[in-house]
Amino acid sequence: MNACKSSTITSWSLQLIAAVILAQTLFFKFSGAEESKYIFATLGVEPWGRLLTGCVELVAVVLLLTPRTVTLGALLSLGLMTGAMGSHLTKLGIVVKDDGGLLFALAVTVFVCSAVVLVLRRRQIPVLGIFFAPLHELRCSTKGCQH
Repeated sequence: MNACKSSTITSWSLQLIAAVILAQTLFFKFSGAEESKYIFATLGVEPWGRLLTGCVELVAVVLLLTPRTVTLGALLSLGLMTGAMGSHLTKLGIVVKDDGGLLFALAVTVFVCSAVVLVLRRRQIPVLGIFFAPLHELRCSTKGCQH
């Protein structure tokens, strides 16, 4: 398997992991689950913060799963998870309502997946593509290598 094919498979695997994690948390945000209400009340933004975050996460899921918008989805996910991790580290704590740190771990997982997707697809980020194109072309010199 060439480097381009492995890079594409890795990217799509990480995109799916991030999208599934984000998508499964949508139910809790939109249904007003006790844990979600507690989190956003602690942050002082319940209910509008919970619903807005859910809407933005839904957009991120769609962007991550749409080939032409993957990098936008990864950037959006990275921003969302930066906020989530920051909230955990400053106001919520790593463990929320005896979850054993699961929500924090999921946020870190989505953050890492999104960051790696951005590195793998850096050429597709309009501004950064100018700087990284030569590196990408060295790695993927075969014709038809598309990420």
